[in-house]
Amino acid sequence: MKKGENTISRGNPDYTLFFAVLTLLGIGIVMVFSSSMPRALRFYDNAYYFVFRQIIWAGLGLASMFFFMNFDCWRYRKLIPAAYIVSMVLLVAVLVPGIGEIREGSRRWLGLGSLGLQPAELAKITTVLFLADRLARKRGTLNFIKDFGPYIVLIGITALLILKEPDLGTTVILVGNSILMLFLAGANVWYLSFLGALAVPVIYRVVMAEDYMRQRIVAFMDPWQDPMGLGWQIIQSLYAFGTGGLFGAGIGMSRQKGFYLPQADTDFIFAIIGEEMGFFGTFLVVLLFLVVAWRGYTIAMNAPDRFSCLLAAGLTTGIVAQAAINMGVAIGIAPITGITLPFVSYGGSSLLMSLTSVGIILNVSRYAVDRS
Repeated sequence: MKKGENTISRGNPDYTLFFAVLTLLGIGIVMVFSSSMPRALRFYDNAYYFVFRQIIWAGLGLASMFFFMNFDCWRYRKLIPAAYIVSMVLLVAVLVPGIGEIREGSRRWLGLGSLGLQPAELAKITTVLFLADRLARKRGTLNFIKDFGPYIVLIGITALLILKEPDLGTTVILVGNSILMLFLAGANVWYLSFLGALAVPVIYRVVMAEDYMRQRIVAFMDPWQDPMGLGWQIIQSLYAFGTGGLFGAGIGMSRQKGFYLPQADTDFIFAIIGEEMGFFGTFLVVLLFLVVAWRGYTIAMNAPDRFSCLLAAGLTTGIVAQAAINMGVAIGIAPITGITLPFVSYGGSSLLMSLTSVGIILNVSRYAVDRS
């Protein structure tokens, strides 16, 4: 098969990345069961309610990962603009009353039987695909306004739609990842820095305009100012880590998951890992994500052409940035964003799209060129 200017045969996927992701997925299923059990018993009288759904999504995600791992990314390149348009339509649809579902104050879900799909999760992948496809076609000296301006506008529209749900965490990941891809494609770093400086007052105004965002910033700055209110989640998360110590209290033995720590199986599952598996458990999770970053960026650097390089780098950044932000929130060094820990947290759309991303990266790895 022709990749760029050379014919390269398909090899084996990157097994280090493959097994690192499977290990994270296994840890996630165990921890979702443990952390969700009290809530599942109280509200559904079934301890397996959430983990059963997680296993279903894991199965769908693994099927998607294996499919894209074996289906060359160049073969569906012509379909990428259509996929991006579909994701934009879904982002608009989810904001329409009666179509989008409101859960915990956010309109982020489209109903799918007893399950639900988050269009923002799909948009994270389609945006990377779209940028990789478009930017890979540009060569030589690039004009910032002419060559990158249209994509900045599209990124801005996508980000505003996601922010409208509201979903600040996903917006930050999408925008940051997009800027990285523009930089890799040849955009002048000073222009990007200027663009970032212009975005600061816009972000500030958006955050201050929303009560829940403003409260999260206040809680992050000083959770002990309101320990029974705004600071509750962060404080309970830190208690979980403190209780875990070096070796943890044991799988299933968390106290914080017993309705002390909200979102124990989603946003704050890393804290439950710290409580039940201790420092060594959290270190293992961090190490596995570092492996994902190492292998993902190595695959990008050894990719056979510009398109696959940008694609692997963008998808890897999306996964690693989301993991870093989630873990940062749990240990109190970042404000609460409401995003999950990839492969680990309960959440169907996130799990499905994260595994799909890995499948695409693994496909690129099968054509990686040894540049040593």
